Amino acid sequence: MDVAAVSDGGTASGNAKVKDYMTRDVATVSPDDTVEAVSRRIAESDEHNGFPVCDGRRVEGFVTARDMLLADPNEPIFKVMSQELIVAHPDMKVDDAARVILRSGIQKLPVVDDAGNLVGIISNTDVIRSQIERATPEKVGKLMRTLESIHDTEVTQTRREVPLHDLTPTQGKVYADELEGRTYELERGLAEPLVVIEHDARDGGNLLLADGHHRALAADRLDIEEMDAYVIEVDESVELGMAKTAAKEGLETIDDVNVVDYARHPLVETTKRLQ
Repeated sequence: MDVAAVSDGGTASGNAKVKDYMTRDVATVSPDDTVEAVSRRIAESDEHNGFPVCDGRRVEGFVTARDMLLADPNEPIFKVMSQELIVAHPDMKVDDAARVILRSGIQKLPVVDDAGNLVGIISNTDVIRSQIERATPEKVGKLMRTLESIHDTEVTQTRREVPLHDLTPTQGKVYADELEGRTYELERGLAEPLVVIEHDARDGGNLLLADGHHRALAADRLDIEEMDAYVIEVDESVELGMAKTAAKEGLETIDDVNVVDYARHPLVETTKRLQ
């Protein structure tokens, strides 16, 4: 069993750890399970094309659909599983795990502790999500500095789940093609957090959606009621231009946002005129 190098470092965005993004509730199979039983689990699953093979908590190998293609259905898994296993450590940098996944072609890395016990699994999807979320704090910080500069005030920021139907949109339309893309990402756990401005947080304030309109509408389509968000808290005395815009356009909830078909996207119209 090969364990990729463990990193030092802190928890800054450039040093995000595997344990921050791994899935902790891992589906596994036993070495004594049959090929037929495990094949059936894969066939009936929308998420799994293979499983870590564990004796108790200890990882003994990994088995994929390919490993079982020509195997006898009654064969025990330990006879067909791969024992040359590459694993990650919880304290490894996500960037290092990404390199292992990219270079090995493996979609999922079991995550084991110092004793070789399974504590999670990290996938290429988790790695992508870590990269998407990494850029968001910079976006939030820039917006906070802008608000403080324009309104000569101090703002604070928290991160929490926000109810979608408590949000007041600040743009009146989204594009259908991008909406489809955000829906695809949400279904695979890839969406970055929303950015929300809470006006007068002391009184439960008004939640203005500053960034993430396509993500919010995509989530609503999927019947998701709450989303992860960076919430910038602004005092009541601050008069926000985006709040005025929302009121002027009659935007009260995300149901008021219009979905514009891609064929009427401004860039497409420009392209048509050039042709």
